[in-house]
Amino acid sequence: MLHWFSDNRFPLYLAPMAGVTDVIFRQICKELGADVMVTEFVSAEGIMQADDRTRKYTEFTDGQRPVGVQLFGADGERMGEAARKIIDWKRPDFIDINFGCPVNKVVSRNGGSSLLKDCPVLASVASGVAKAVGDQVPVTAKMRIGWDENSVNAVEVAKILEDCGMQAIAVHGRTRAQGYGGEANWDVIDAVARAVKVPVIGNGDIHCGADLVKRKSETAVSGVMIGRAAMQNPWVFREAKHFLETGEVLPEVAVEERWALVLRHCRLAVDSGRNGNERQTLTAMRSRLMAYCKGFPGAKELRQMLCQVSSVAQVEDLAAWSLQKHLVLAEL
Repeated sequence: MLHWFSDNRFPLYLAPMAGVTDVIFRQICKELGADVMVTEFVSAEGIMQADDRTRKYTEFTDGQRPVGVQLFGADGERMGEAARKIIDWKRPDFIDINFGCPVNKVVSRNGGSSLLKDCPVLASVASGVAKAVGDQVPVTAKMRIGWDENSVNAVEVAKILEDCGMQAIAVHGRTRAQGYGGEANWDVIDAVARAVKVPVIGNGDIHCGADLVKRKSETAVSGVMIGRAAMQNPWVFREAKHFLETGEVLPEVAVEERWALVLRHCRLAVDSGRNGNERQTLTAMRSRLMAYCKGFPGAKELRQMLCQVSSVAQVEDLAAWSLQKHLVLAEL
């Protein structure tokens, strides 16, 4: 049922990231070559309470397919009911279960990566969702390699998830204790991919086409998932695919094209009205804008100014200032 793995394809997933992979950013990444989308994680309890704010996180367009909605929680029966509600609202291509989030507010509610320490509950959650959904859509899971370096249990957990009906497993090669520090352990990801029969998607430290080719050739994964690298450089999907197909490194994306995308993202966000008015939307986007602008001419000064933007017009002014600075530097 996961047709994006057929014909020996090697799909590139956009990793789900809270506060980042909203419907607009997913649209941008899809246009730039991402194959499979996963929504920001949503609370199963929020879905069950018919909370409008939670429901907004499940939004997607048909142009983003294949797309999965990611759920977190610790009650398999309730999560199964929530999954059915989501399918009734707007049939996604799959339901994904979050067993990897390291954030305290999720872990403290016995969700995300906390379940890596409690395999019986993890199994009840996975089987509960799979049974509730039946054959309506596939159910997949995303996990980390373990809680900490002393409890790396990814192979054991993956086998449990496969037995519980998960049809693919994404593995982030860090422990919960690592957060996003240190290096992803691709040896463990590879061991997981060799231990189960379902497709395994490797996640962690994929920044360019060479990283993609290395992991495709040296491990048994069936695809890769790109997260933080896409925040700064959503062109990474296009670049990685081109390198995979040709062995050529595409020229660096011009500053002008980068700014055009930044401004388009801002305008789409304001038009969508997800965060209320223009000021609220741009305030919420400040960290995103700073990520986009890493490496721009005058980046340090630019980031300081981006911390204060509250309108698209202000971002347009900063773009004009940055591009002028770029032209001056180019003439030196």
